[in-house]
Amino acid sequence: MELTLLGTGAPAGLPRPHCPCAACAAARGASARAATALLMDGVLLLDLTPGAALAAARAGHSLAGVRQVLLSHPHDGPAVELPAGLPTAGRVADGRVLTLLGGHRVRAVAMDAPGTGYEVTAPGGERLLYLPPGGAPAGLPGTPGRAAATVTYDVVAADVVGRPDAVARLRATGAVGPDTDVIAVHLDHDVPPGAELDRRLAAAGARAVPDGTTITVGAYQDVPVVPRRTLVTGGARSGKSWEAERRLATFPGVVYVATGGSRDGDTEWGARVREHRDRRPASWLTEETCDLVPLLADTGPPLLIDCLSLWLTDAMDRVDAWDDAAWAAGGEKALRERTAGLVGAVRRTRRTVVAVSNEVGSGVVPATTSGRRFRDELGRLNASFAAECEHLLLVVAGQALTLRG
Repeated sequence: MELTLLGTGAPAGLPRPHCPCAACAAARGASARAATALLMDGVLLLDLTPGAALAAARAGHSLAGVRQVLLSHPHDGPAVELPAGLPTAGRVADGRVLTLLGGHRVRAVAMDAPGTGYEVTAPGGERLLYLPPGGAPAGLPGTPGRAAATVTYDVVAADVVGRPDAVARLRATGAVGPDTDVIAVHLDHDVPPGAELDRRLAAAGARAVPDGTTITVGAYQDVPVVPRRTLVTGGARSGKSWEAERRLATFPGVVYVATGGSRDGDTEWGARVREHRDRRPASWLTEETCDLVPLLADTGPPLLIDCLSLWLTDAMDRVDAWDDAAWAAGGEKALRERTAGLVGAVRRTRRTVVAVSNEVGSGVVPATTSGRRFRDELGRLNASFAAECEHLLLVVAGQALTLRG
């Protein structure tokens, strides 16, 4: 199966006409994207947008051999421009199968939002799943009791940025496996400009390609390797927790490890906890604990640890590190042993881990000995933890800066 992505952008394209936003301003040259359309083996066209014939010619292809044009967008979707000689664009009813003369089989996949997805099986057995913008397959896990997928797709082209949960649900069934080439399409102006899009997609096990790219499905593809250990640091309200959550948004069953616990009577803290819970996917589990070593030693789904600074607060409480006499009498040694145990567990873990921590010490020097002690120990913990991570991010004003990985 040969797949050519004539366009990879949202229905309005990228940049959007007359939009002054930063993402649209940066979407020039090779970064510009026409509305998503896929040409398969020169005979099947998925979505027909203005300029498709010219886009095919730029990619070294012709639409003259197209025998079927299928639309995925809702009926009130973007404009359709039908070049001369092409068959009328149509749709396949959900669950129905269409067999083309060349041997391609197309099954319409019901969506949880307006539009139609398509599963295409080539004569050689290669399989593609193509999803419309803003859509995920209906009826897939995490629904309890749902059977695993019977096939693993070779390629999935989906709205990875807009609907990361769609990829998570496909992973939960096995429809997306370690070797599935997940390609982000329908890219709109909510994507981060420049190389950050590639880094964010790589963390999701996905990639973006320029318009006009041709992929031979079934041939070896350099599928992005998901970093196994990531540390996200930043200042207060920098967006570090958001960034950490985005890094795991396409994975099912993530265990969110909340090290802060609950605080009786503290309504402001309760509001913070609710804010975090409300924005997490419903399929994620929550563990309120500072006992991280057993979790890291266990096998299972990815861990999101938020955050190390609260873990350190608990660890210092346990050894009475705030008291100068207790610190000198063995508290310092006990804390270092505890942090060394955590760092060793990170080194040995087989799980995917994303941890969040605060960056301190860049501004005002704490006025108390205990405050300075906490600042110093957190700096040491961050450095030791980061040394065991393949991927290290610093978040500043909502922007993720890659320090490693």
